[in-house]
Amino acid sequence: MASSQREFSINPFDDDKLREECGVFGFYGHPDAAAHVALGLHALQHRGQEAAGIVSFDGAHFHSHRSLGSVGDHFSSANVIDQLSGASAIGHVRYSTTGETVIRNVQPLFADLAGGGLAIAHNGNITNATQLRRRLEKRGSIFQSTMDTEVIVHLIATCSSPGFVEKLIDALHHLVGAYSLVIQTNEALIGARDPRGVRPLVLGELDGSYILCSETCALDIIGATFVRDVEPGEVIVIDEAGLRSLQPFPAAVKNRFCVFEYIYFARPDSVVEGVNVYQSRKKMGSELAKEHGVEADLVVPVPDSGVPGAIGYAEYAGLPFDLGIIRNHYVGRTFIEPMDSIRHLGVRLKHNANRAALSGKRVILIDDSIVRGTTSTKIVELVRAAGATEIHMRIASPPTGHSCYYGVDTPNQDQLLASQMDVAAMGEYIGVDSLAFISIDGMYRAMGFQGRDNDSPQFCDACFTGDYPIPLTDLVDGEESAQLSLLDEASGS
Repeated sequence: MASSQREFSINPFDDDKLREECGVFGFYGHPDAAAHVALGLHALQHRGQEAAGIVSFDGAHFHSHRSLGSVGDHFSSANVIDQLSGASAIGHVRYSTTGETVIRNVQPLFADLAGGGLAIAHNGNITNATQLRRRLEKRGSIFQSTMDTEVIVHLIATCSSPGFVEKLIDALHHLVGAYSLVIQTNEALIGARDPRGVRPLVLGELDGSYILCSETCALDIIGATFVRDVEPGEVIVIDEAGLRSLQPFPAAVKNRFCVFEYIYFARPDSVVEGVNVYQSRKKMGSELAKEHGVEADLVVPVPDSGVPGAIGYAEYAGLPFDLGIIRNHYVGRTFIEPMDSIRHLGVRLKHNANRAALSGKRVILIDDSIVRGTTSTKIVELVRAAGATEIHMRIASPPTGHSCYYGVDTPNQDQLLASQMDVAAMGEYIGVDSLAFISIDGMYRAMGFQGRDNDSPQFCDACFTGDYPIPLTDLVDGEESAQLSLLDEASGS
């Protein structure tokens, strides 16, 4: 490549969002298991776009296909699906929260153990993974990836308990962190959630066969029926004998499901922990309007994630809702920029202002969150250039002032705008006439509570409050930034 050319992201807006974690999907006892898993992963693509993989089991052998890139890039071919034979399969879509994006870090991970094969897919983050890894390495374990998921494999492999389920439960008792796991063995499909239930996992059924996956939208795409949420701390074992539920953790632990699933991560058409995501986002918009109304001519969402909140705001405020910003959904993630003079072309490749709707109007802009602030700044520039006379930005979540360590890729705290400025300074930085966020209690009211129970919070809201419900063991011990591999590996597909 010529030195005058470079690759850069054309998603400057998406780069300023909290990144989705990962998505998992497992299917047991169906002749077209892999094909259904591929469809399920399509529905979960919003949870991770860096890599995808499927492992199937045909009763004798495991079959694996893992690739960098999206599900559609690699699992739309009949040849690929035909190679993934068997009546059970698990799949994974990835956005890296630990471990760089290289093929050895693409899940599901597979290992040959003394008792047979093991494939595992993981959504979340193990906060004592580096500590456990160092301990296992001293005992002779050899790691092939830099992911926290591989620690689980080694804990299972080195456990002296007689059966696989017993080995898994023993491994889970060593883990600190947030996780939802889907595991395929020679005999069973297994699902597990951490005791606080931070990350989602649901149980579904199709034609008498069971499914485990991250969200209900993945059940809908294959015509499956939602059965129930997997409970926090629950281990579900699905095999030829049917389904059995195990509760290996004390029931006294308070559930702390991630509230950001409702704000941004989950797909709007999913039902998460019994709550419709779309409706929760509309209610957050309504609460935002109650708390921070302002005289204006119309309400405009920042697409696409700001749309439900904007609808809720407009309905409560009695103001027109309009698409003042149009998003181009047909642009790839990167392109080669031939010269520095068009450095900012990426902004307009992805979004453009609808001048006819904005010109001469006092505009309320609704977005789901502000992370670094670069998104909001560029959006405001677009809207201002389109002729808006006033711009009032309203955010349907509280200020994000703390990093997440439970499976969400967030910038370091010193890169979070809300950790560096108060709201007035943030508004001046972004360039709006006014800026306001929904309150913590307002967010909880939108979720059906009177407010936040500060003595026993209903959700994990650490990114807003700094109240981390699970110990950050590696961070406290200085292990978070430890180098895990000496191999410098290319990231090509």
